[in-house]
Formats: sequence, structure tokens, C-alpha cells
Amino acid sequence: MNCINSEIMEEITNPFPGEEIVCATVLGSGWGEAIENFNIIQKIDYSDIPLLGQTTVIGHAGSLLLIEHEGRKFIVFQGRRHFYENKGWLPVLVPVLMCIKMGIKNILLTNAGGGLSENMSPSDVMVISDHINMMGCNPLMMIDLPDIFPMFSDQSYIYCKELQNKLFVSAVKADLQVHKGVYLAVTGPTFETPAEIRAYKTMGASAVGMSTVPTAMVANAAGLKVAGMTCISNLGAGLSPNALTHEEVSENVGAVIPKMAKMLGNFWAGV
Repeated sequence: MNCINSEIMEEITNPFPGEEIVCATVLGSGWGEAIENFNIIQKIDYSDIPLLGQTTVIGHAGSLLLIEHEGRKFIVFQGRRHFYENKGWLPVLVPVLMCIKMGIKNILLTNAGGGLSENMSPSDVMVISDHINMMGCNPLMMIDLPDIFPMFSDQSYIYCKELQNKLFVSAVKADLQVHKGVYLAVTGPTFETPAEIRAYKTMGASAVGMSTVPTAMVANAAGLKVAGMTCISNLGAGLSPNALTHEEVSENVGAVIPKMAKMLGNFWAGV
């Protein structure tokens, strides 16, 4: 697995030169349709972005969008690359590296995840207040860019409290049932076992998924302000009588697309 170094960084491009971009947003499983009614100025396929490559997961369109909202510019990664796609860490981290090249200071990471709390229901959302990395690896081990990423980065406040509050208020205004909690990340691509879910609940996790944490860690280490939100797409294994499927994930996220679109607009307007 190749190290991300200065030579790799030179290959990372700024696809929107001259644009002042306020915030980057990465849309997770099922979130893609939430931005269809925004003012999309430009669209680039992931396959045309160096080192990123096209997504391989249903529900991840694989497009980078430049959006104008209330007179300011934002970029949206419509879908993400996952570590379980077996292409290494580089495609997973390219969005953060692009943010660095573009001088973007804020990033919102969204995902679909399994709820572990009895107070949560499918189609609720959760503002991420902290996370637990159970992916078995730290992506910063693969980065040799000491001028950008210090060797020992503090993780006391990965998720910016100011952005957490703005995200929470934005969700309430959009009439979403919103919670705050701890997101736990596993590699996937399998869903968790009931025994694992019980263990994760004991550890203090509120939701579980297969993404977001590596991107948040790297963005935080580079000095970006990070916000994160999970759409509760299902209940964790053993908490629901139904077998877990990716189709259920997409369906439950899709049920609140109009509200999530309002939430994104509210958040972008206030960031």
C-alpha cells in the first residue's frame, strides 16, 4: 500500500480554481438525492478526478458538484469511496487532500448507520459528537506529509462543537428527529453480528457504520473543522427482527430526503 507523500500531493488537483469555497460535504449512502434541487454550477465524475476513481457501491453516484447557495459556493462529494472496496486508503482520503489544495476550512461528513439506542428509529438523524475507531487501522499511518499532518494529532475535539450545534439546529428546523451521539466505524462490508452490537453498546456507541471516521481523523489532523451526521437507516443486528440489507438502508434514508435537503441548506447558510 503506497504512502501518501509530497509526490502524491502534487497529483491532487483543484478542479475549481479561483472559486472561494466555504464548505465541503461528503454524502453517504442514500444521501445523494438530497442535493438535486440545489443550484449545481458544475459536475465532475469521480473517474475524471486523479487518484479518486469511480465508486463501486449502490447509492453512491460518484460525482463532485460545485453548488451555489445563498450567494456562496460549496462543493459536494456525491458518494464516497470505502476502505472495504479494497483500493487502499488513498481514494478514501482524496476528498480531504482536495480540500487542503482548495483551501477549504470546513467539512461535513454524512453517512447511513445502524442505530444502537432504543430511543432511535429508522429515518432519525444523529449529529456525531465523537467516534470510536474499530477499523483496525489508523489512516494517518499511511501519510508522510509532516508539514500538513503532525505525527501526533490531538483528537480531543475531532467534531467541532460550533458546527455540531449548527448542524443540530439545522436538523430541528428541517423537522427531523435528531439525536447526538457516538459513531463507531468498522471496515465492513458485512453488517455486524448481534454479539458485536452488544459489545459496541457497552463501549458507548450510539450508531455503527463503515465510513466517516478515517476522513474525520485526517481532516482534523490537517486543521479542518469537521461536522458529522448519521441518518439512522436501520437498527443494529439483534435489535430488529428483520435481516439487514443495503436495500433497507437506502430505503430508510430515502424516506427523509426532502427534510435532509432542507437540513443541508440550513447548515450551509449558517456555516
